[in-house]
Amino acid sequence: MDYRIFPPEQLIEGSVSLPLSKSISNRAIILNALTKNPQPLPTVAACDDTDSLLKALADTSAPNINIGAAGTAMRFLTAFYAATDGTDVILDGSERMRRRPIAVLVDALRSLGADIQYTGLQGFPPLHIKGTCLDGGQLTVKADISSQYISALMMIGPVMTNGLHITLDGEIISTPYIRMTAAMMRQAGVNVDIEGNTISIPHTSYNPGAFQSIEADWSAASYWYEIEALSSGFISLSGLHPDSIQGDAKVSSYFDSLGVCTIFSDQQPDLVELQANPDQAPRISFDMSGTPDLAQTIAVTCAMLGIPFSISGLSTLRIKETDRIEALRVELLKLGVILQIDGEITISWDGRRRPITSLPEFDTYNDHRMAMAFAPVALYIPGIVIRDAEVVSKSYPEFWDHLRSVGFEIIDAATEPQNDNPAS
Repeated sequence: MDYRIFPPEQLIEGSVSLPLSKSISNRAIILNALTKNPQPLPTVAACDDTDSLLKALADTSAPNINIGAAGTAMRFLTAFYAATDGTDVILDGSERMRRRPIAVLVDALRSLGADIQYTGLQGFPPLHIKGTCLDGGQLTVKADISSQYISALMMIGPVMTNGLHITLDGEIISTPYIRMTAAMMRQAGVNVDIEGNTISIPHTSYNPGAFQSIEADWSAASYWYEIEALSSGFISLSGLHPDSIQGDAKVSSYFDSLGVCTIFSDQQPDLVELQANPDQAPRISFDMSGTPDLAQTIAVTCAMLGIPFSISGLSTLRIKETDRIEALRVELLKLGVILQIDGEITISWDGRRRPITSLPEFDTYNDHRMAMAFAPVALYIPGIVIRDAEVVSKSYPEFWDHLRSVGFEIIDAATEPQNDNPAS
């Protein structure tokens, strides 16, 4: 469904109960499944990604597992099944998933003794995995690969006969996600040692019942920071921790430069109040190698505020749900913004804008973050359209309902004639 979006008629004021962290939930699900005596988990994030993971693990006898567009599930389950003795499955996904490379992880697992074969194009899903007890030992991988590959390997490290010692060759990207995985493994009783570019994990057993609650998602909070920056309203967000293990908690410091202050409530420690701050930076330059999922939000916010920007560290964006760098280039052009792309890792805008002549209709490319990052544009350009708006179910199914709760009008675009004058 395509949604046409109109901003609230009054100043935005409201409280939002954010969804639970998808990243923490996915790790908790895998770590719990790796225990010798899995216990019922607390409530986890209710979204497509976690649903795919839970469904795959619940049906242990299914010979064919299709996880759709859930990239995290593909990476985590590849390692999980490879290290689970007696498993014999075909792990597959959507057409886009069949074009997302996985050879780096498969090669690493094969070097540790895994039995994994490609059933289609070499280097890509589907995968035929026959699980076995892996030997483990020493492993060297490139440091600039996706942190999900590294996290997948880390989590199965304790069940390997000799544990696992990973050497990351080069400059590490997405460090916060690796540290999140390590923190959760420690919470489950595994002594993970990270020193420089070396991760050491002993052979041991996970403690069952280690996870009693899941904190709210800082990635989801980013869209509300964007809304606050563009509206100067009064927004409070519940479920966020000031000492979060989520790397995307850095969104609060990014938005310090974009006119949003983060205030944790004294009475309710997990309640955040967002307040407008007139001191916006005239230009921003961020290295987002540790927080690439926030890049779309920051780029769109800067474009609407007219703040020139340079965002580096984006080497993984080409192989996400879509090619996010190309998707940003195309969709920002609909706002008159000509995005500059430097190699594979940096995007920038010099602040110049060309006129737009029609009301923007934004494509989402089956990418939840494209939909949510561009929706707040309605605050400046009422009546924009977000195509295939249901893609938000991947991580934040309640997103549109939450926008309505603070006054946005969201209707089926097919029921409303298009206004071709963006200035009206």
